[in-house]
Amino acid sequence: MAELVDIANLIRMAEESKAAFRTLSNSSNEARSIVLEHLSDSLVNNNHTILEANKEDYSTAKANGMSDAMLDRLLLDSSRLQAIAKDLKNISKLDDPIGETIETRLMDNGLSLEKRRVPLGVIASIYESRPNVTVDISALCLKSGNTCLMRGGSESINSNLALVDAIHSSLLEAGLPQSAVQYISNPDRSLVTELLGLKDHVDLLIPRGGDSLIRFVSENASMPVVTGGIGVCHTYVDAGADIDMARAIIINAKVQRPTVCNALDTILVHTKIAPQLLPLLGKDLSEHQVELHCDQSSLEILRATSPDIILKEAVHEDWGKEFLSLVAAVKIVDSVDSAIDHIAIYGSGHSDAIVTEDNESAVRFLNEVDSCAVYLNASTRFTDGAEFGMGAEVGISTQKFHARGPMGLRELTSYKWLIRGTGQIRG
Repeated sequence: MAELVDIANLIRMAEESKAAFRTLSNSSNEARSIVLEHLSDSLVNNNHTILEANKEDYSTAKANGMSDAMLDRLLLDSSRLQAIAKDLKNISKLDDPIGETIETRLMDNGLSLEKRRVPLGVIASIYESRPNVTVDISALCLKSGNTCLMRGGSESINSNLALVDAIHSSLLEAGLPQSAVQYISNPDRSLVTELLGLKDHVDLLIPRGGDSLIRFVSENASMPVVTGGIGVCHTYVDAGADIDMARAIIINAKVQRPTVCNALDTILVHTKIAPQLLPLLGKDLSEHQVELHCDQSSLEILRATSPDIILKEAVHEDWGKEFLSLVAAVKIVDSVDSAIDHIAIYGSGHSDAIVTEDNESAVRFLNEVDSCAVYLNASTRFTDGAEFGMGAEVGISTQKFHARGPMGLRELTSYKWLIRGTGQIRG
């Protein structure tokens, strides 16, 4: 079991992560993949301890009044563990990014230059509620030759410690240092501040959680930070949309799993298609108990045609809000330009979609919406490392520096130049 960490030994943990990085970054892809394969088997065949630990966390969180959205993120069951195990197998089979030659050059003076992909180093992550993140971050860091130092939320402490025990056992079986994956087990929030100051030991920090956590980390971290995860996701139904397709996409994006960052928050509907679409959509959404916060125009249509759905008049705060529940905002717009303008003002740079059969509108939307994932005729629920063929993700970056969108193996690498000469000196 991971030790109880205090401020005095946090630096020692970071130093051990740095030392383990030297071993891990020079280990074989085979050894790193074996860790993931062993861990996958463990999650399927020996998951009783993990499920019992999660049950304890879930019961405590529910008794303390945790929201349904957060409880859903916290929950582990056999099917979710099997899905995590499947992702681990997929990651283990991915091509090794380490050592890849990105480009070569032969200079006029005879110097041979090679640009080679290398791991970033020690990756720290601060996250909330979701114990699957513990496995995702560990797996992607290990496969890409990075070590990780993690600090999860207090609500998932037992689940995370049980998962870290399983990860350590898998590292031991593969002959790799257990300190390649470390977990800060003390829920004392002062440790977060201490961790943010360890720029000499941590190469990159990735926060995953609510807006307040991400803002605090961004403002106080001494090392580079990749931020994201706040998903204010829009689906715009253009005048040229197929109505049945639009209905299916919106239902999936809103209802399939409403508590995650790529779920739909705001529905934008072109004025020409609104009288046909909204009554049908109102019926669809009412069957799933979705509550709609509507602008005046959409409110009038839905009140007249959809008596069973829960309707509220939208307030300014509804635009640009990540609901994480069975609630969505609805607005009627007069053009693709208006839709793009609305997303530019209220979007978070996460995932936005257009439903249309009109090529001009599609091209405009795809080119001009400045988000990490922009969709044509598909649900925003696909913005996910596993769905993008990355196996999993350490996070979804909504910034533009270094990495954007789901962060997989290559997003956890940098590069270095190798220069081979025959005695050249610069004149």
